[in-house]
Amino acid sequence: VIQAFKQVHKMTPCQLVLAGGGATDDPEGEVVFKEVMEAANGDPNIHILLLPPDAHRTINAIQRAADIIIQKSLKEGFGLTVTEAMWKGKPVVAGDTGGIKLQVVDHYTGFRVKTPEGAALRIRYLLSHRDIMARMGEKAHRFVYENFLITRHVREYLTLMISLMNGLSDRIDMTL
Repeated sequence: VIQAFKQVHKMTPCQLVLAGGGATDDPEGEVVFKEVMEAANGDPNIHILLLPPDAHRTINAIQRAADIIIQKSLKEGFGLTVTEAMWKGKPVVAGDTGGIKLQVVDHYTGFRVKTPEGAALRIRYLLSHRDIMARMGEKAHRFVYENFLITRHVREYLTLMISLMNGLSDRIDMTL
């Protein structure tokens, strides 16, 4: 992320906020934090925040203030950070891996990238096309609303129940 930011910052004035916290089950966390600090090299446009586990409101405020959320994971499960950002109407530039692929629809709700150069290209594109960035954020919010909220599961469950109760077997394959 820092490599991508440095490439973007050469052409576009911007700032990077790296916000997170240590995990008790991450033995490499301290080493990675030191690497991040070294990579930032005291750059006044890179803000590294080591937050406590209960900093939900701070993370919420940072995400809402951001133009773009970056989640450049090399490995990732579902990645709740991505869903949170999309719910807040932010386009996401994210690693093309794991559960991120289920959330970020490439070129629609954000961009999936493999390299720092790819991330920098997409970030620069969004920052220079604010109208596209806004539309992508709206699509991201709608995608979360339609796919990842419990209301979708309730709607599908109720649809199934109504179909079963009303004998609409032509719509449901009962042999499964």
